[in-house]
Amino acid sequence: MKIPAQHYRCPLGRLQPQITDLDAIKEQGWRDQNILVVNAEDKRLDYLERELVRRIGERLYGKEGRRHG
Repeated sequence: MKIPAQHYRCPLGRLQPQITDLDAIKEQGWRDQNILVVNAEDKRLDYLERELVRRIGERLYGKEGRRHG
């Protein structure tokens, strides 16, 4: 008679991080709170849109490498 081997389930498995869908979180933030998170290098944007995002970021937060006090 063959007895199937039982798989040991490590109790630490519950603590492993879950994979997060970042685009889904960004979409939910936009729909629920009108918060837009955009990478200025996002390939889904054309050149003018990326430039607009970059300029808005620089206006609000300064140029790269500089921080507002």
